[in-house]
Amino acid sequence: QVQLVESGGGSVQAGASLRLSCVVSGRTLSSYAMGWFRQAPGKEREFVGKISWDPRNTEYADSVKGRFTISRDNPKNTVYLQMNNLKPEDTAVYYCSLSRNYYRYETDYWGQGTQVTVSS
Repeated sequence: QVQLVESGGGSVQAGASLRLSCVVSGRTLSSYAMGWFRQAPGKEREFVGKISWDPRNTEYADSVKGRFTISRDNPKNTVYLQMNNLKPEDTAVYYCSLSRNYYRYETDYWGQGTQVTVSS
């Protein structure tokens, strides 16, 4: 059984930083691409960024480029989303996802999400 469990969300002021973690069980993380998505109230879920099995390959949405960084620790089966200089528009539930294909990314499994709230 595959499980993705996010943690690290919270309520912060604009300009602050948070680091989200996603622990994967039931799969060996090194074989998969991982992604982060978010969903704000009343909006559709949107892509934030992704990382391939080779951690040198990453891609980010324009809205977070230069502020967010995805990394992975394969021995710990954990993926991270470092979020710096947070803005109120970053407020959302953040989800991690697992995919077998980095270039044609399609989510095979989702986490349950963690809430991030940024106040001005």
